[in-house]
Amino acid sequence: MKLLPLLALSFLAASLHAEDVQLFNGKDLSNWEGNPKLWSVENGTIIGRTGAEGETKIKHNTFLVWKGGQVGDFEMTFKYRIEKGNSGVQYRSKALDAGEFGPIISGYQADFEAGKTYSGILYEEKGRGILAKRGEKTVIKAVAKDPADPKAKGFKVEVTGSVGVSDEIQAGIKSEDWNEYKIVAKGNHVEHFINGKQTIDVTDEDEANAPKVGLLALQIHAGPAMVVQFKDLVLKTGK
Repeated sequence: MKLLPLLALSFLAASLHAEDVQLFNGKDLSNWEGNPKLWSVENGTIIGRTGAEGETKIKHNTFLVWKGGQVGDFEMTFKYRIEKGNSGVQYRSKALDAGEFGPIISGYQADFEAGKTYSGILYEEKGRGILAKRGEKTVIKAVAKDPADPKAKGFKVEVTGSVGVSDEIQAGIKSEDWNEYKIVAKGNHVEHFINGKQTIDVTDEDEANAPKVGLLALQIHAGPAMVVQFKDLVLKTGK
């Protein structure tokens, strides 16, 4: 008689278990869409490369978009390696334009770079800009716009605490080597981690502008020649 409740609990646990989705098969870009002159697969990694000798530098940021659907609440891990320049992973994003050099995307970005300023931050591409610097815990709030001020933003970023010291987090990021990134997005709360250290914690209360669901995409940045690699991209979503 006690077996049925146990079976019911087992079924419930299974139904709530997260599903791991491998976003990259390690062989080709069959489930991705972007400019084939910029994106390819080499040695089992996705690689984005700009500014090669004899090639025109790209004039706008562009992306490799995952074609497997949209994401809302999820957890994602991936490994990256970057030489020069800036990159990141877009999530809960939307496509704005086909673009001269490939898709143009707007939305949340888990930022990283070859430098020492932006890795780990939350940036909103083609949107509200930097929503949390590395080490910050922030709350984004809507505010009334001043009609007399054409530069009024209609939102404000409040720093409410800290998740760590920016320089110490940066010290744990390996230059021109592989690092592991994790993104956790649940409701209006998002967190980033690099190599096990939390980099930001954001609660987005700007209801009209906070993205709830959207595309996943990988970025290559306009500017100097750069190379970025991705591998072991795993998405966990609730069933």
